[in-house]
Amino acid sequence: MASERVAYKRRNFVERTFCRLKDWRRVATRYAKLATNFTATCYIAAIFIWWAD
Repeated sequence: MASERVAYKRRNFVERTFCRLKDWRRVATRYAKLATNFTATCYIAAIFIWWAD
């Protein structure tokens, strides 16, 4: 029971993080054509999200 609760909390955290990443229009619509540019955009968005919390 406790491990299920921990798994749910972790999964919920990941799902909320992806939801917040998709708030960034450039990430949600994938403007960048190159994978490296898209990855860099995701990193920058993740840093801003982490910094804002």
